[in-house]
Amino acid sequence: MREALSPGFWCAAVGALVLVFGIPLFSETYTLYTLTVFAIMAILALSLGLVWGIGGILALGQSAFFGIGAYAYALVAVNLGDSTWALAVSIAVPVVVAALLGYFTFFGRISDVYFAVISLTIPLILLSLINSASGPAYQFGKVHLGGYNGIPGVPPLNSPFDPAQVLGFDGMYYAVALILLAIYLGLRLLVQSRFGRVVAAVRENELRAELLGYDARYYKLGLFCIGAAIAGLAGALYAAWGASVGPTAFSLSFSAQIVIWVLFGGMGTLLGPIVGCFIVQALSTWLGSASAVSPEIALGLLFIVAVLLVPSGIVPSIQNFVRRKGKTLRLAGKEAK
Repeated sequence: MREALSPGFWCAAVGALVLVFGIPLFSETYTLYTLTVFAIMAILALSLGLVWGIGGILALGQSAFFGIGAYAYALVAVNLGDSTWALAVSIAVPVVVAALLGYFTFFGRISDVYFAVISLTIPLILLSLINSASGPAYQFGKVHLGGYNGIPGVPPLNSPFDPAQVLGFDGMYYAVALILLAIYLGLRLLVQSRFGRVVAAVRENELRAELLGYDARYYKLGLFCIGAAIAGLAGALYAAWGASVGPTAFSLSFSAQIVIWVLFGGMGTLLGPIVGCFIVQALSTWLGSASAVSPEIALGLLFIVAVLLVPSGIVPSIQNFVRRKGKTLRLAGKEAK
């Protein structure tokens, strides 16, 4: 807990808070609109960074919980006209799905490789189901699932005290940015807690952790459910931001993007997935508007180069560089004395 509660940590948190409130003072509406979706995707990347980078659980289908959260939010928000309950349901439903999936896989002693394959099939199954859900039988109250077309007219976030008071572009930006910051700070505390230390021990050597008296299955299941809750929340925020939700949330390409964000930023850190997501998303936006080359091809080549040059990811590479420089300066100072 000491590292998470150190003065430097809280100074950085305050600096991030100042940045969050300072950006709108110098930004246009479109910039805030774009930064909002970047932050939503960073929340999603953070969920995989926690499950995979911290817990060592390769969940290739994290987009499934994102999509479930988005559809759950749309169904509840459209029918009730209130985002408060919709947000709660968008978190609860992915957690239930993750608990069921995790119970049968972790308690069934499924190997990591098979778990990765199973997790990847979940969004593909959901994609097929949603695409075929276009008939009149798929009407839930005021909402029709819409098949390929998805669900339009999803309500934005509103005040929990007054459903008629909805958030505009600025309000949505502040809400998402503060949620991202709160989740990051909360996960930092979680990683430094006893639960986090046991999760790290399970990741490094599951058998040794169990010999010490820890049931690895419960810790992996708990971490997996936390990751699903975060991904579901990201899906709900995305549906509220875009005012619609579609089956592309379950696509294989989207699942691959999440993995790339985490690898690009750096596994084993919570900051890495956020940085990787922002950089890749910014490059995708820029290449999509300024380049004749396909953004997917350009980003694929960039990712290959990045893996070859900084295989550990951007954030760990910077951290290692700073440590080496600091050590060199300390040694030089001692020699000068």
